[in-house]
Amino acid sequence: MNFPADLKYTKDHEWIRVEGDEATIGITDFAQGELGDIVFIEIPTVGAEVAANDVFGTIEAVKTVSDLFMPVTATVLHINDQLDSAPELVNTDPYGDGWIVKVKINNAAELEQLLTADAYQELVGA
Repeated sequence: MNFPADLKYTKDHEWIRVEGDEATIGITDFAQGELGDIVFIEIPTVGAEVAANDVFGTIEAVKTVSDLFMPVTATVLHINDQLDSAPELVNTDPYGDGWIVKVKINNAAELEQLLTADAYQELVGA
């Protein structure tokens, strides 16, 4: 299992890669493994401000549907259009081509509440 050290993590299994006042968000390698084969992702929040820990979309696997939670208060700028035709990218490359949304961070102080790679790895028992 992969836990990139340059990312921050949530207890709900999202990751965030911060680049200035913008960030890329996806689900972790652990989460995609638990979900199984991902078949659909719905992000109805493009352009919306979403508060930290609020739902910004859903991810559907063969056997379940899970909510996606925003790691920090942010405005959703872009969704990964590749996921429309290839949602399995979240399974095969969760930290690369399988990213889910790009956001503008509205409250950078909230980043301090997120987990480091080591803390997240400990959380999931890996």
